[in-house]
Amino acid sequence: MKHYLFSAEPLRLKARRTLVFLCLCLLWQVAKAQEIKSPNTQLTLQFALQNGGVPTYHLTYKGRDVIKPSKLGLELKNAPALMNGFTVADTKQRSFDETWQPVWGEVKSIRNHYNELAVTLTQAETQRTIRVRFRLYDDGLGFRYEFPRQPKLDYFTIKEERTQFALAGDHKAFWLPGDYDTQEYSTVTSNLSQVRGLMKAATTPNASQTPFSPTGVQTPLMLKSKDGLYINIHEAALIDYSAMHLELDDKNFVLESHLTPDAVGDKGLIQTPANSPWRTIIVSDRAGAILESKLVLNLNEPTKYKDVSWIKPVKYVGVWWEMITGKSTWSYTNLENIKLDSVDYSKVKPNGTHGANTAHVKEYIDFAAKHGFDAVLVEGWNTGWEDWFGKHKDYVFDFVTPYPDFDVAELNRYAASKNVKIIMHHETSGSVRNYERHLDSAFQFMNKYGYNAVKTGYVGDIVPLGHHHYDQWVNNHYQYVLEKAAEHKIMVNGHEAVRPTGLARTYPNLIGNEAARGTEYESFGGNNADHTTILPFTRLIGGPMDYTPGIFQTKVSAYNPQNTSFVHSTLARQLALYVTMYSPLQMAADLPETYNKHLDAFQFIKDVAVDWDDTKVLEAEPGDYITYARKAKGKSSWFVGSTCDENGRTSKIDLAFLDPGKKYVATIYTDAKNAHYEKNPQAYQIRKVNVTNKTKLSQYCAPGGGYAISVVEAGK
Repeated sequence: MKHYLFSAEPLRLKARRTLVFLCLCLLWQVAKAQEIKSPNTQLTLQFALQNGGVPTYHLTYKGRDVIKPSKLGLELKNAPALMNGFTVADTKQRSFDETWQPVWGEVKSIRNHYNELAVTLTQAETQRTIRVRFRLYDDGLGFRYEFPRQPKLDYFTIKEERTQFALAGDHKAFWLPGDYDTQEYSTVTSNLSQVRGLMKAATTPNASQTPFSPTGVQTPLMLKSKDGLYINIHEAALIDYSAMHLELDDKNFVLESHLTPDAVGDKGLIQTPANSPWRTIIVSDRAGAILESKLVLNLNEPTKYKDVSWIKPVKYVGVWWEMITGKSTWSYTNLENIKLDSVDYSKVKPNGTHGANTAHVKEYIDFAAKHGFDAVLVEGWNTGWEDWFGKHKDYVFDFVTPYPDFDVAELNRYAASKNVKIIMHHETSGSVRNYERHLDSAFQFMNKYGYNAVKTGYVGDIVPLGHHHYDQWVNNHYQYVLEKAAEHKIMVNGHEAVRPTGLARTYPNLIGNEAARGTEYESFGGNNADHTTILPFTRLIGGPMDYTPGIFQTKVSAYNPQNTSFVHSTLARQLALYVTMYSPLQMAADLPETYNKHLDAFQFIKDVAVDWDDTKVLEAEPGDYITYARKAKGKSSWFVGSTCDENGRTSKIDLAFLDPGKKYVATIYTDAKNAHYEKNPQAYQIRKVNVTNKTKLSQYCAPGGGYAISVVEAGK
């Protein structure tokens, strides 16, 4: 018996060793499964649990750190955090590859090709489960939190999301001050270590602003490492969630998510099942690849609409710049303290400066019809503009009642006779509840009078007070407006709303956004000369911008002697912006009387497309210069645009993108040799040259200047 027991002991030891070996193999397999590579293998994503069950991720590009091991998780209100104590319950990998066609866009088709890792995490102590889903593309990474329906996690409130982006060094950054209510700041270019010292000067006054930190910055954030990596951090598919900013640890160069709070300070009210937006990291060692990336679009769902025939790109003019410059007014009278339900506008004295009057709008309609434009935007047509701003009024506009000098029916008839649409304007003055109260009647009014597009505005503090332009509740309002507009077959151009996150793929009637300093700021002191060399790397990563280019009279005092601002651009660069500042909604923003003085240059605005089959980035360096070439939708014509900073440069481009064996005529609109954005902005030249795909061009760009080229197949 003793011998039997003695001989059995090695068997038990052997069994234990076998079990340990199998467990180690299983753990090794799990660890191995928690790494994926991009389809071209240049990017590697690793997921791991640190000590204490803390989830982390690590991203490398060609073996170089893009994001060093960084923590993931969320801090909850009145509940244990979803930040540690996790074990890996499951991992799944898959590959996905499709090609889809956008309703409108920079290219005819988009490839959506990624490798995916979904890691299910269980927090044993609380019996709660979350999932982190990673999608690794050739151009970057997207990841999000997923909260499955479960008994122990049904409703919860986010105190803060704690997603980290640990950078590999003190990168050069193109940043805006973090703010819950505005993106309308000038971009600052500095190292990350300099953000704190520059923040106060960067936070300039705005109609509504809530900066939150001396080191908080906004997304999209563009970065460049000292060893030449270009990195862009943003988010995709922002739905039913607060917009993300980034809090910088400027000692360790770690960025951490910072969500916009609501009126009571909460960062998100969640009911499972639910997903966070995707956190996006675009990376390349070539600047142009950042501009070419479709990662943010790809992380959004396909369109929700079965019928998209009513969604059309638009080129328009409008009664707008004359009010921005102070030449005319939005308001019909000079009265103060207006109550819409008690004032009789037919009995008040008009101020004589109201821009949106029937006769004047007809002039814009005539101009649009003569030059082949699709539409005319009219601002200031409706009652209430006398005291619309800064009063925190709830009932500020009703969106259906015109001023006495604006004949809605007649203008609808007149525009239709000229095959021109009128674009509606709905300024809300931030009064979100009031807009929702009137939304159905406002859209029915638009349908009745033939308006198929609306420019919305949210200037000033959000009413109800305490909410912010980018919190969850107000983001849900923007989404509600977008979906309600689709029910009425109306396209939306949102101003002062949250910056886009690729939602135009899912909801293609979101045809435009502002969400940055646009051309209007050229009348408010001016944008920096490098402004339009940065925006495509930042703001436009999430979607197109209604930048409203095309200002030929760059001295604002020509329209309003009291306004000494000037447009920080040459005339030739204003043409280039129609190519470099992508949008399916493009405005010729200056006054018809000015265009009539420069019809030779205006020809480019008439010719340039607003929808594209193909796009090439020919040159790019954020803050310095950008040169695009785009092929018009369904045509053989190409358009080239180049913009540079205050230093000027010589652009050298290769026309190899043209079809081999074909001959083209290039019309080049360029700065004259003595052009300068401050000293001589209207000095331009136009010339025509014959080109082929073997042609190489060298073109001078003045300080704050650029050039535009239309390339048309010979004989067409």
